Amino acid sequence: MFTGIIECLGKVKSCTTSGTNMDLWVTTPITNELKIDQSVAHNGVCLTVVEISGDAYKVTAVAETLAKTNIGNLEEGDTVNIERALKVGDRLDGHFVQGHVDSTGTCEDVKQLDGSWLYKFSFLEQHAALMIEKGSICINGVSLTAFEVTNNTFTVTIIPYTYEHTTFQHLQKGDTVNLEFDVLGKYLLRSREVGNH
Repeated sequence: MFTGIIECLGKVKSCTTSGTNMDLWVTTPITNELKIDQSVAHNGVCLTVVEISGDAYKVTAVAETLAKTNIGNLEEGDTVNIERALKVGDRLDGHFVQGHVDSTGTCEDVKQLDGSWLYKFSFLEQHAALMIEKGSICINGVSLTAFEVTNNTFTVTIIPYTYEHTTFQHLQKGDTVNLEFDVLGKYLLRSREVGNH
């Protein structure tokens, strides 16, 4: 379980394929605090640390993860948002994030305002019931509030701190992002679907 509050940025040191899997070596300022078997969110995708060497650690993304997220698009030198799992008793500053990406979306527009940035995203219309005005959305692991919500688009505002401390500083029109919809909304929708049968 995560909160969508990014702890630091990581840099992809290498990407290699092994069968249908992809192995990533990532360097971060917190590598020395990590342990093997620990869950770490990379752009909002929960991956398990399987090896540590110096300032880098290795995670493996399986075929299902590569098919549903932007992890397979990563290349050596790319930057990723990093968050370690929530500790019991910690403050929940974002919202409940599982690290289980539902779908990808596309950055449709970026507008720089005086002191903030507006990002507009499109997403698959099949997820429209999970998006509400002023509701929580997790984009590449970052907990944000959606507004100007339609059946297939929404907008978020990024403050300078978030811009400077996450991969939003590199995000451009046309880029693919990982989306995790609010888990509470998913349970409510599923309950309604089951109740109708």
